[in-house]
Amino acid sequence: MTRALVVDDEPNISYLVATSLRLDGLEITTAATGNEALAALRSDRFDVVVLDVMLPDVDGFEIVRRLRAQGDSTPVLFLTAKDQTADRVHGLTIGDDYLTKPFAVEELVARVRLILRRSGSVESNALEVGDLRLDDDAHLVFKAGQEVHLSPTEYKLLRFLLVNADKVVSRAQILDHVWEYDFDGESAIIESFMSFLRKRVDTTEPKLIHTVRGVGYSLRAPR
Repeated sequence: MTRALVVDDEPNISYLVATSLRLDGLEITTAATGNEALAALRSDRFDVVVLDVMLPDVDGFEIVRRLRAQGDSTPVLFLTAKDQTADRVHGLTIGDDYLTKPFAVEELVARVRLILRRSGSVESNALEVGDLRLDDDAHLVFKAGQEVHLSPTEYKLLRFLLVNADKVVSRAQILDHVWEYDFDGESAIIESFMSFLRKRVDTTEPKLIHTVRGVGYSLRAPR
């Protein structure tokens, strides 16, 4: 599995970044200081580092300088509140990308994926279960090799299920991720879109989308 190290001393930002990348299929390790990050990089291998510049001990630029001096070429995306041109140029010179706070989660995930593709850590941004394939680069969905046309919401729902393949996701999680609001007991919208989705991408046996009564839904590969 593709692994990312998220380094930020602000708990809320660390949680947001880690959760977003985890939902995108990455295995996440977090660190809150520069020294924790350096220790993690010495003991484990990562495919990408999302690194805050302004840390309480060793700043992000210095961490990357030390890594490069040791011959470690792990790709780095800098996260920082610094938006001066000189800081951006420096960050792009020693790292792979530079994103200023506040940032959109979707842009962060897209930039991390781009770094991973450039480094060869992922061959493509495609998700597959059984004969169902979602190509995120081309924004296309295929069932048994045939293209399936989905609405933007159906696409987002299917992608969430594929990212969490073989797991059970609750209705609250689906509402929060796909519709971006808290669960208030109303599940009709989810059931309606799940029905639409099944009619488009789950038309043959064995079925891939399963209802877990009282909990939510799961997309599982045929057994």
